[in-house]
Amino acid sequence: MPNKALIPLPNIYLVGPMGAGKTTVGRHLAELLEREFIDSDHEIERKTGASIPWIFEKEGESGFRQRERMVIDELTQRPNLVLATGGGVVTQFANRQALQQRGIVIYLYAPVEIQLQRTYRDKNRPLLQVENPEKRLQDLLAMRDPLYREIAHHIIDTHQGAARELAHKILRDISGYSLHR
Repeated sequence: MPNKALIPLPNIYLVGPMGAGKTTVGRHLAELLEREFIDSDHEIERKTGASIPWIFEKEGESGFRQRERMVIDELTQRPNLVLATGGGVVTQFANRQALQQRGIVIYLYAPVEIQLQRTYRDKNRPLLQVENPEKRLQDLLAMRDPLYREIAHHIIDTHQGAARELAHKILRDISGYSLHR
């Protein structure tokens, strides 16, 4: 098998709901491509010096989204990157535009039941700190799914298969890829 680092691919951006596996799959993908991996939420925390729940508490979702927009703009201009984005990245037009125009967008789809299984103990997700997290996940997916699909160059169902297998599937799907759809 040829060295994947020699295959000229644009940046790869992973979008999808909470618990879809963007960070886990992204790490494997970056390793296979011998590229840098960045999780945009972790980058926001690093730049801010504060956790996402703290940012939501002090600045609200709009303050967080403003920070996210700046980080997405900056990161999508860097070369040789695999980027896992936060679940709400698609709610901002500028983010959708930057992601779709500057790389290959992979929508990692996961049904609500899987999202719930993967996130129910995670206290670092401010949007799930509600009485009925399942209903919140359903509402978020209903609103965001069309936006994920709008910018996706490829859609990968993540509820079956290990993260490494999914990374290999993504590579098979995008080999020889052109940004022009």
